[in-house]
Amino acid sequence: MAKHGRTILALCLVLGDATVRAASTPDFDRLMTLVRTGSADLAPALTEALGAGAIAKGTASLSRGPDFLFAVESASTPTLFIDDAPAVVMRGAAGSHIWCAIARLRTATTHAFHYEIDGKRFGGRTDVIAYGPDSYERPGVPRGQLHGKFVHSSRIYPGMKSDYWVYVPAQYDASKPAAVMIWQDGEVLVPREEPSRAQIVFDNLTYDKKIPVIIHVLVSPGLTDGKRMRSVEYDTVDGAYAHFLRDEILPEVAAKWSLRKDAYSRAIAGDSSGGICSFNAAWFEPGEFSRVLSRIGSFTSIQCRPGQIDGGNVYPFKIRKEAKRNLRVWLQDGANDLENDHGSWPLQNIQMANSLKMKGYDFHLSWGAGTHSRNGGHAELAEELMWLWRDYDPTRTEQSYEMDPAEKDRPYYRVKALNRD
Repeated sequence: MAKHGRTILALCLVLGDATVRAASTPDFDRLMTLVRTGSADLAPALTEALGAGAIAKGTASLSRGPDFLFAVESASTPTLFIDDAPAVVMRGAAGSHIWCAIARLRTATTHAFHYEIDGKRFGGRTDVIAYGPDSYERPGVPRGQLHGKFVHSSRIYPGMKSDYWVYVPAQYDASKPAAVMIWQDGEVLVPREEPSRAQIVFDNLTYDKKIPVIIHVLVSPGLTDGKRMRSVEYDTVDGAYAHFLRDEILPEVAAKWSLRKDAYSRAIAGDSSGGICSFNAAWFEPGEFSRVLSRIGSFTSIQCRPGQIDGGNVYPFKIRKEAKRNLRVWLQDGANDLENDHGSWPLQNIQMANSLKMKGYDFHLSWGAGTHSRNGGHAELAEELMWLWRDYDPTRTEQSYEMDPAEKDRPYYRVKALNRD
């Protein structure tokens, strides 16, 4: 996978002992202007915008699209490292121990940074999102509407109550049944902006006709007597959760909105255990869901009961040994994902990709350096949706998914380097 392109645009350099003046919280453009011009207002503006605590800890950053601002507090000159790019020597803001740099980074992905101060590593963060243009509000694009929350009482999982919301695009026409996409851990997508910006992406792509009109159903894990049912629902390798959606959630939604019923028009998505859950539902019910988005998927042994029930770790082998399903699958993961007693998330996702390739599935693996974070999926959401729904034709009810011809000639994924000598 090609390394991310990056270009450091500028460094701020303001020397002297100018008196720090109070500043109201500056917007992003104003802050960048202060950096570029070396204003005496820079230090208080950075503190106001990024927070004194985050600057002191070395975790502060601010971005809009490809433009990033980094700031750290240090008595000596810090060096900034972003991903695998060459080191950046930072310069100081007048009248303070605050140092900063601005950079232009690749969008629709995540980045990692840290500092080196007096020869020691300091601060930093991983999985910092660089949102692409479709993750920002655009003039003239009509907003959809979020409905809910609704509370559902399950029969398939006795005593379980689940919250869910429904996002309806502005283009929805009740006389024309809409496609459907179900999102596990749906509460994460309820805020319009951070962290996912999903509703903004839905609106922009629908307006541009890059995805069809889709009713998005955002389902939270259920509770039974105060106990979270997330792992039972999501990680168990059986068809129960798919039946819960098919027989309980979707009929409730269909009572209020007109939905397509063909698998060709239904997608399912999730992160971590929600990722394997999405694949699991489509695997057991390919006649209900044919488009799968799995991000940092937990294809591991979380719900394994030796001698009783399989864990998700068996999926790479089930794919190779069992009959091929008519599925289109996007997998996303990173080299620094989890490694614990349940298994190896990175290795299992590579195994999934190789198994899907071996059986001729229409699949894509998005691979980076990320950890077990939803941010990688949030960053590339527009790309994920456009790939999953590409060539969708509302006049059809079925399609035989075929592997991209370009993928057929590419090799299987291999681990070529380790993080040790």
